[in-house]
Amino acid sequence: MNTHYSSEKGIQILVKLLKEHHIKRVITSPGTTNMMLNASLMYDGSFEMYSSVDERSAAYMACGMAEESGEPVMITCTGATAARNYMPGLTEAYYRKLPILVVTGTQDLRRLGNLYDQVTDRSVHPNDILTFSTYIPTVRDDKDADSAALKINQAISALTLHGGGPAHINLETVYSRDLSVTCLPPVKVVKRISYDDELPTLPQGRIAIFIGSHRAFTEDVTMSIDRFCENHNAVVFCDHTSGYKGRFRQLDALLSLKGAKCLDNVRLLIHLGEISGDHFNMGTCAKEVWRVNEDGQLRDRYGKLTYLFEMSDKHFFESYANKDCCPGISFIQECQADYNKIYDELPELPFSNVWMAKALAPEIPESSIIHFGILTSLRSWNFFEVSNSIHSASNVGGFGTDGILSSLLGASLVNPNKLHFCVIGDLAFFYDMNALGNRHLDNNLRILLVNNGKGCEFTHHLNPGHIFEEDVNQYIAAAGHYGNQSPTLVRDYARNLGMDYLTANTKETFLANMEAFVNPVISNSCVFEVFTRDIDENAALKIMANVASMKHQIKEGIKNTVGEKGVKFIKDLIKK
Repeated sequence: MNTHYSSEKGIQILVKLLKEHHIKRVITSPGTTNMMLNASLMYDGSFEMYSSVDERSAAYMACGMAEESGEPVMITCTGATAARNYMPGLTEAYYRKLPILVVTGTQDLRRLGNLYDQVTDRSVHPNDILTFSTYIPTVRDDKDADSAALKINQAISALTLHGGGPAHINLETVYSRDLSVTCLPPVKVVKRISYDDELPTLPQGRIAIFIGSHRAFTEDVTMSIDRFCENHNAVVFCDHTSGYKGRFRQLDALLSLKGAKCLDNVRLLIHLGEISGDHFNMGTCAKEVWRVNEDGQLRDRYGKLTYLFEMSDKHFFESYANKDCCPGISFIQECQADYNKIYDELPELPFSNVWMAKALAPEIPESSIIHFGILTSLRSWNFFEVSNSIHSASNVGGFGTDGILSSLLGASLVNPNKLHFCVIGDLAFFYDMNALGNRHLDNNLRILLVNNGKGCEFTHHLNPGHIFEEDVNQYIAAAGHYGNQSPTLVRDYARNLGMDYLTANTKETFLANMEAFVNPVISNSCVFEVFTRDIDENAALKIMANVASMKHQIKEGIKNTVGEKGVKFIKDLIKK
């Protein structure tokens, strides 16, 4: 019979990545849900295949092969109880850290629990048989394909991560009998690089670093990053949770939102840190992404990950400091020039969180600490820089509205001799206001409460909630709670707790109170409650989002219409 690869995309992606990661030994057990995978492996011809009817024996055979060869071995079986019989051998492999890739075939999991034969639940397994397990549903579009490729790359990486051990892929099949595919599709390969591995060559072109939330960098790590940037003409793009205060720091939200020219043609993005609250960050501008993190996990925030460096930031940058050098500082200078130009051209903003951020950012006292509420507050301040001596943070890990004041309180107790500022919306404030009654609260808190009487985030034009117009308020934006912008509720609460209280509802009254709020002398904790309107908050964000460079808008419009080759043709035509 003249058969080729299965038409099922999940099988094609798996076979392709097995080849790319040089996994060649496969022990198959008979069954229907893994039949087309086995047929595709047979057609490929580059795999060293073995058959074992008994899955228990297959798993132990793999243990012997992996031990003897020092290389990963794949075992594959069907549904029903087949995979259960792998458990003794996988227990052996787990405790010996043997790299065995388990691929189990499964029917559509929507059949689970609905009286279909041979459909068993593999979502839970004993703690000591696998280091990693993932499920690959039927691949129906490009997003499914990207997700499948990442999950399979993760499973293969887990075979050797932190000592290694067995990893599991539960691969869904639709029983397609179409075996007419003669060539495997291109699939993104993600490789993990550890301390002792040979380092890949830096690609030619612009190099950028983006740092998500990260602990404050030590001086020696900052110096290693700066040295790398000097030798590779690189820039470190940040938000206010990045923790980097070196010479090549550049806030990128304003640049990204405005389509700044300096972000064009970024060849490589080096990704550090964790979740970022900068929703306008420049990560999507890069052609390729390398991630550096000691956890060794393949996390593909921008869908362009090719390497994961399982090492410290310092080790990475020191290793590349004098490798593939292209010295210069023109990139950071261009970014700074573009940022300053955009900043200077900003129109007058309505009275809002964004306006306050612009006014307050240069006035926050040196060496202070500042915490931001998620979403609106953090987004507003990410447009504007503060002094490098100021440490900033936000609860972007869980990214919830709870706990912001409590986190501020905890930080303030560690450094009682530093002012601790907080910018927070009304829902988040009332959610966690009990923290202000804690008896350990000291005199070094300055809280800017932006009270618009609702979850204003749900009303702005970038949020799908805005389509409901006024109907958004009652049950989506949670308007009208907590005194409905009462002028006395927070005032009395703060004063009864011994805190100072300031208030404003216009630009003039805000500026009149700003000097007292940013007074560098630590005397008494303070709540500065500012009343704004959602219509002004939304107008300010719309101004920030919509006054992008006309040149950039025209360029992107042409590119989307005629493509890169068309753009080149037009440029050549203009030159003539």
